[in-house]
Amino acid sequence: MEKGKLIEFRVQGERRIAVVDRPEGKKDWMVIDVEGQSHKIRPQRVEYEINGSSYTIKDIPQFLQEVEPYLDPSSLEVAWELLVENGQGVTPSEMAQLLFSEASPAHCYAAHSLLCDDKIYFKKKGASYEPRTSGQVEEIKHQLEVKQQRQQEKEVFLTNIEKALAGQEIDWAESDHNRLELLERLVLQPEQANRNSQEILDEIGRPPTPEAAFKLLVELGWWSRNENLFLRRSSYPIQFSRKVLDVVQFYLENPPPDRDSNRLDLTHLKVYTIDDESTEEIDDGLSVEFLGDDQIKLWIHIADPTRLVTPGDELDLEARRRSTTLYLPTGMISMFPIELATGPMSLRQGKICPALSFGVILDDKGAVLDYSIHASLIKPTYRLTYHDVDEMFHLAIKAEPEIPILADASKQRHRWRKSQGSITIKMPEAVIKVKSEDDIVIELIDSSRARQLVAEMMILAGEVAGRYCQEHSLPVPFRGQPQPELPPEEELLLLPPGPVRACALRRCMPRSEIGTLPNRHASLGLNTYTQVTSPIRRYTDLLTHFQLKAHLRGEPFPFPLDVMQQIIYSVTLSAQEATLVERQTNRYWGLEFLRRNADQIWQGVVLRWLREDENLGILLLEELGLELPHRFERAVSLGDRLLVQVSRSDPHRDEIRFREMPKHEVQSSMI
Repeated sequence: MEKGKLIEFRVQGERRIAVVDRPEGKKDWMVIDVEGQSHKIRPQRVEYEINGSSYTIKDIPQFLQEVEPYLDPSSLEVAWELLVENGQGVTPSEMAQLLFSEASPAHCYAAHSLLCDDKIYFKKKGASYEPRTSGQVEEIKHQLEVKQQRQQEKEVFLTNIEKALAGQEIDWAESDHNRLELLERLVLQPEQANRNSQEILDEIGRPPTPEAAFKLLVELGWWSRNENLFLRRSSYPIQFSRKVLDVVQFYLENPPPDRDSNRLDLTHLKVYTIDDESTEEIDDGLSVEFLGDDQIKLWIHIADPTRLVTPGDELDLEARRRSTTLYLPTGMISMFPIELATGPMSLRQGKICPALSFGVILDDKGAVLDYSIHASLIKPTYRLTYHDVDEMFHLAIKAEPEIPILADASKQRHRWRKSQGSITIKMPEAVIKVKSEDDIVIELIDSSRARQLVAEMMILAGEVAGRYCQEHSLPVPFRGQPQPELPPEEELLLLPPGPVRACALRRCMPRSEIGTLPNRHASLGLNTYTQVTSPIRRYTDLLTHFQLKAHLRGEPFPFPLDVMQQIIYSVTLSAQEATLVERQTNRYWGLEFLRRNADQIWQGVVLRWLREDENLGILLLEELGLELPHRFERAVSLGDRLLVQVSRSDPHRDEIRFREMPKHEVQSSMI
């Protein structure tokens, strides 16, 4: 170090040229950079010394101007190609000689600058620079290309964000999708989101929070304001894979051979399918067969998806993964692709359909006297709604005598099950339908004769299937329910009749259980029971069909006991998750309905207490069948009726607040 020496050192990582001015103390030197700023440095900080005569600050701009024409990074690639074969290192002066055929101070400093800034071809080793291997150079180039591409994609994404927020229609690129999915993850699983999603929000001037990410996704039109976050957080697949859809298309065009070649032909029977008007998956039908001696046989026909599904194939595994059809206010998400579920799997009016048919003869008390189970062919005659059947009862239609016979049999069955200890709990049940973003409807389900008829026939099929599987030791998903510990009769009589008393009973009912051993089902009053009536919509029903059909054909069970136990365990967990999604989604839309109808006055019943000492209980809105929490502002008793109005409803936060309406306010609002 000496006065007038031109050196390079770094200030906060930035390369800077300065002239040595004077020593400062024993070890330090004062240097002055091109901007006239003084720096105290030690000799160890000097990264490069420029040869030549004594320099002043005024010489630095002229020197840098001389260097500038030689700072072409592409020239290093030529030098690298010449040096890489022998792998020898090169100093800045040697590189200057190689590149420029000169080694003047300006040429040497240009070579030093190129080598120092290079991140591709050379790496520093001591005072020289070694050429990297060809493989290393290729890898670095690839990484730089990827980095550049990501930067370009990021810039395109931010531009698309601006356009979308301005109301323009955007055709989002695949890379955009990846970034939008990062924002989704921040909303759905904030604890697992990475910093990339927060950086996206930072760059567009939004706070890096889940709430801000949700708001942005809605503003972009990527999500709706009422996006089903419960469904998105679940493991339930919303879409079917391309592989599954390809199988569907193939089966629609080329149905596989029927493994049940000797199906019982029941196409001569009149078959009624009875469902809600909106039901698309028609999975059960009813018939009456008139035998001799005034005896009748009831037939319960169940759709037979095993005609198209083989254990372990793509459709079976997909249905197993889903476990059930989801019924949400916004629509159905089917366990099977809709083209199959509502097409060849369903019992379609006027079409010859494969079925699993349960023929049952009851004794005079309603118990099963005799039964048989068959893989069959049927031809549904009438597609009826519950309303249609109730109209037929009301008008006493004589042209369809089978309907009253089925109704009488269902009453008989209900009485018999009651004699066996069944427990019936009647609570208001509502269906929420979102017909459009602006149209929400809540309908109470009326426990009509038609619904009771169908329900009893389905329970009858489940009892018969359970008995058959028990008698023949079939490993199937048997359903049971432990005997509840009900309150004493005198204690129940102290509760107001109706919903309050029914709610008290409901809270005593244990959860139903599924296992491979027959078990009594307390609330149904049956000693053995397995669900078989919804194989298009419930995977456990499909499992029973697979086992039953194999046994009827005399073939080995497709699912041995140990395999069945494993499947039941996994499917039960999936079904519980699906049930939770349905419950949460219904709750959301119930609160959204109340939010939109905040001016309405509703009649509520004090249903039960959550914390009586805090006046916190459950309020049943009778017109809507909704049970919601409410903190009462005055002393009330179970069964009390009061008029309330929504004061706050936030479905996203799952919050609802009511205020009780004084009578004079209610009267004035009606004027």
